[in-house]
Amino acid sequence: MVLEHDPEPAPVRISAAAQVPATDPAPATPPPPSSPSSPPAGPTSPPVRISVPRIGVDAPVAAGGLNADGTVETPPMNQPGQVDWYRNGPAPGQLGPAVLLGHINTTKGPAVFARLPDLRAGDLIDIRRQDGSTVSYRVRVLGQYAKTAFPTALVYGDTSTPQLRLITCGGTLASNGHYTENIVVYADLVTA
Repeated sequence: MVLEHDPEPAPVRISAAAQVPATDPAPATPPPPSSPSSPPAGPTSPPVRISVPRIGVDAPVAAGGLNADGTVETPPMNQPGQVDWYRNGPAPGQLGPAVLLGHINTTKGPAVFARLPDLRAGDLIDIRRQDGSTVSYRVRVLGQYAKTAFPTALVYGDTSTPQLRLITCGGTLASNGHYTENIVVYADLVTA
């Protein structure tokens, strides 16, 4: 997966991939529920807005898919405040990992996920859906991965509960104009 971005301020280091709990294994190994009281999956409805109070995010969400080269679409660089939902996967509230992507910055300054590395376990994320309902998630952990070793199955693979992934860039800006790493937030559904 390649997420293209413009230069950013100094990189932030986040927890290693080994710290991501085993509740998100590769699709071949069915994971246990994240907790005995996990809410069931809700009806399907596309996301239209994301709110992350701890980092001051209140942004529109648009649907995105795959680029011609097989990489995941990200919001247009001229839309730094927009988040894209990977529409080829589950919608927020559905069983499995709903994946949302946003830029960390652009040449004009910080973008929607500039403060994503500041999230901590327990922080809340609300997703408003097209049908007017809202689903809430609680951050479990953050991971930072080299793009050359991105854990695709862990991020996009099946889960036994409704979950959320927020993805942006991290690490350093390489000579090819791409960041060396991705930051991934893992969160679990708390209300439906």
